[in-house]
Amino acid sequence: MKYFFLFIVTVFAGRLLPAQELTGKELLIKAINYHDPDHNWTTFNGELFITMETPNKPSRQSKIIINLPLEYFYIQAKRDTVTTEYTLEKSECTVKLNGSEDISEKSIKTYNLNCDRANMYKNYYTYLYGLPMKLNDEGTIVHEGVERKTFKGKEYLVLRISYEDTIGSDIWCFYFDSNTYAMEIYQFFKTDDKGTLKPNTGEYILLTETETIKGIKMPKNRAWYFNRDDEYLGTDVLNDQ
Repeated sequence: MKYFFLFIVTVFAGRLLPAQELTGKELLIKAINYHDPDHNWTTFNGELFITMETPNKPSRQSKIIINLPLEYFYIQAKRDTVTTEYTLEKSECTVKLNGSEDISEKSIKTYNLNCDRANMYKNYYTYLYGLPMKLNDEGTIVHEGVERKTFKGKEYLVLRISYEDTIGSDIWCFYFDSNTYAMEIYQFFKTDDKGTLKPNTGEYILLTETETIKGIKMPKNRAWYFNRDDEYLGTDVLNDQ
């Protein structure tokens, strides 16, 4: 009888082993297969309509066009009576305020209108809405170990990411559903001069609901909080038009 129970334990241990021993790269592959099953991200050409909701401020409505094959990025953002537009087409940059490229120096300073900001928006939106596929980018360090961690009462498979010095010093943790491999949370932390994580820095982002854009499952709601005290910062809502 003891051999029978030993056999049962061995069989079930064998079934659990693959999930427990997933490497970071194996987990990333599974997550990408969930979010982008047809591998459409590298040729993505589509529009995103995003409402940014922040406490005690009017909402900001943004229309974003990303065409990766043509290296094209466009964002139009409206808040109250102010509309800003940034266009990046390879190395060419265009900035508009309320539909005009003729912008006074005062307005340029007031609204921080420049091509550096255009590139910041491009990097921000292509990174966040290209996750987890963007974790395959050059310079990204996918840590080997996968941790099982409980966050907000649910257990996740957690992938740790850092970056080469030329890209950034933050450390990111991505939380995936242990059954579907859907990305549901991520958070980032600052590091000190020695590269050690500073636990009371950075933010965590809760992802809820899904919109499918060009065959890619993207989070509909992206709610931001400080790591240090859970203070709510705002939510990006991805609309279907």
